[in-house]
Amino acid sequence: MDFDTVQGDIARQSADALVNAAGTTLRMGSGVAGALRRAAGGPINEAATSKGPVELGEVAVTDAFDLDAEYVVHAAAMPHYGDGQATRESIADATSNALARADELGCESVVLPVLGTGAAGFAFDEGARIVCESVDEYDADGLTDVRVIAYSDDECSQLERIADEIQHS
Repeated sequence: MDFDTVQGDIARQSADALVNAAGTTLRMGSGVAGALRRAAGGPINEAATSKGPVELGEVAVTDAFDLDAEYVVHAAAMPHYGDGQATRESIADATSNALARADELGCESVVLPVLGTGAAGFAFDEGARIVCESVDEYDADGLTDVRVIAYSDDECSQLERIADEIQHS
């Protein structure tokens, strides 16, 4: 499916659903989860953890509270057990499952970060390739506006290059 890349803070994006880079307990700590938790202005962490734990690669959905979205889809790309490291399979599964859940909810737009990077152990470029490949391969029902987001200039440049390679191969 076609998708765009954007740069910025996911907590400032407007979409039907925002995807949280979650761990299996769904506890919203730092990184993407922390940004969403702080901007949500409500008990989003409590709402998320009440739906967990989930299996690695699975998702749960909460209200978005004060975020400019209807839903937050918490995609568990990293385990909150063992070594805590994401795998290629967990990133791909979490990405596909997040898109499928947004589709099931009737969403037309979704913004997702590059899952599995940072604390979850994957290098950004490798995680970006897995996420972009998973989005590209997804057969959407109602999703028409899918955006993969990166925060920094450097990461956004890497993401744009990888997305372009995948979409034009």
